[in-house]
Amino acid sequence: MVLCPVLGYIVSKFYGSKFITELKNIGRGKAVLVLLSISWVALLLFALVAPPWNILFLFVNGFPLGMIWGIIFSFAEGRRTTDFIGATLAVSFIFSSGFVKFVAKWLMIHVDVSEKWLPFITGLIFMLPVVLLIQLLEKIPPPSQIDKESRIEREAMSAESRKALFKKYSGGIILLIVVYVFLTIFRDIRDNFAADMWSELGFANEPGVFTKTEIPVTIFVLVLISMMMLIKNNRKAFIITHYLIIAGFALAGISSLMFSLGWLSPFAWMVCVGLGLYIGYIPFNCILFDRMIAAFGTAANVGFLMYLADSFGYMGSVGVIVTKTLFSIKLQWTVLYSIGVIYMSIAGIILTVFAIIYFTKKFKTQITYHA
Repeated sequence: MVLCPVLGYIVSKFYGSKFITELKNIGRGKAVLVLLSISWVALLLFALVAPPWNILFLFVNGFPLGMIWGIIFSFAEGRRTTDFIGATLAVSFIFSSGFVKFVAKWLMIHVDVSEKWLPFITGLIFMLPVVLLIQLLEKIPPPSQIDKESRIEREAMSAESRKALFKKYSGGIILLIVVYVFLTIFRDIRDNFAADMWSELGFANEPGVFTKTEIPVTIFVLVLISMMMLIKNNRKAFIITHYLIIAGFALAGISSLMFSLGWLSPFAWMVCVGLGLYIGYIPFNCILFDRMIAAFGTAANVGFLMYLADSFGYMGSVGVIVTKTLFSIKLQWTVLYSIGVIYMSIAGIILTVFAIIYFTKKFKTQITYHA
């Protein structure tokens, strides 16, 4: 059941690498509302249609949801405050993920909502505030002239400009995509199977545990990423972001090793591995590619690079879930996750170092934007 919406995300991300990058500035709020409505109606049909056919509507649910982030971030990119706005948007997904799970668990325990109606009812609770917030989003003014001078004016990208951008920085982009695949696997397993892992760790009937772990992670990551706004030089900020990713891998890997050896409690491990994961993951979704475009003075937008990375990231997540299911691997999710985090953290650190070397050389071999 988890696979269907994720498969919808994958198709959405590949399509989004074209759709989002070619999107004009007019009507973006309406586009978000249409996509959200399609996703919500799909959850209604999932509840109404008899199994196994209802599972197809989870795929339909995932497809429009996958494009919403790119549209929303297009309001924020290319500004001097993008680091802060992007970090706020991105970390809201950390907290909202835990909060939605808390609401769903509460509905199951206290209102006795059935499992098939749970996604639709949970979505219904959040639809009204979402509509109001989208109306406010449409009122955000475009980037100022100073923003454009500091971060480069963002433009819609044609197929030719996308190919040219990828060809010019292909080595570094591929390295970053592989790193992002590792981080997405971390995030998706933790997100999709958090309830299973908490049950294995002895917290089965404590819905509040989702928010207890996510709130401190959210606050810390928001403060940390927002501080990047203080760095005016785009090249320095771009490279420093790589070091943040390395730090995230290190924290996730070391805490998982300590948990495996029995040196760290389950609750502390879930907090530390979540913190490390999001220190590495969030920069990809708000500052890394935005600073890259500004640092190299490239006429582009974040949507292409972000969605290209996302599409392969979700493919990696599906690969792990399918492998565990098809080969009937009997490991518990907590065991599989802790071991996987250790090895992928090592690989992630090495690949991120190679990316730093690649982009540092690129800075030295071409005229770049210094703002």
